[in-house]
Amino acid sequence: MNRAAIKQKLAAIPAEAVIETDYDRKGFTLDVQVAPAQLVAAVSVLDAAGFFIEAVTGVDWLGEQAALRKEAQAKIAAEAKARAEAAAAAGEEPPPAAPPAEQGELPEDALEAVYDFNHYEELCRVTVRTRVPRSKPEVPSISEIYPGANWHERETHDFFGIIFAGHPYLVPLLLPEDADYHPLLKDFRP
Repeated sequence: MNRAAIKQKLAAIPAEAVIETDYDRKGFTLDVQVAPAQLVAAVSVLDAAGFFIEAVTGVDWLGEQAALRKEAQAKIAAEAKARAEAAAAAGEEPPPAAPPAEQGELPEDALEAVYDFNHYEELCRVTVRTRVPRSKPEVPSISEIYPGANWHERETHDFFGIIFAGHPYLVPLLLPEDADYHPLLKDFRP
């Protein structure tokens, strides 16, 4: 197995990002971020290279956009304060305060499907991530490539509500059959 060749094949998909990481620090060798439309292609590259699937799970990024906006506003305020202090120290008149930034509509928060793969011959753990909007949480199923993903995708659907398009039997695995809730979403209230 040639890690550089796998990285190159994944980057050619085109993946949004293929990042080599420090395995001892992160627990995986490659972090691959793809659009949902590229997911099957990325997984096919790993399958052809002899990787096996370890897990599929989800991440709820509820509140991420608001937090990013708040962080950016804090940075702008800190820079303005620093300029005013520098002007005061130099005996100059402080620059006029900038008008508050236009809030506008926040981009929609996302759900992320995370796939972990490993290799038998050499330690090379690869994480593949794809983000979808919370209003339409749909990614293609990889259960035709990795039949073992069937259970993982059903569990992820149970807990996060991510729909795996093309899944042969996407019914609840751990929750009651009539469950219309997803308990690992951050806005879930029992």
